[in-house]
Amino acid sequence: MTVMSHLAELVQKHQALERSIEQEMARPYADAARVSDLKKKKLRLKETIERIRMDSVAIH
Repeated sequence: MTVMSHLAELVQKHQALERSIEQEMARPYADAARVSDLKKKKLRLKETIERIRMDSVAIH
């Protein structure tokens, strides 16, 4: 797997988490613990994506 394909996969996962958060929040009785967990996962993914992008820029 190339760095770019790995990055694309992480971006897709990040977008899927965003949709999951939106769906959970749209529920009448959203599960706050689930939303919090999803947001933490999304943030970790964002940090990983940014780290890979910065490493990629530093290499070139």
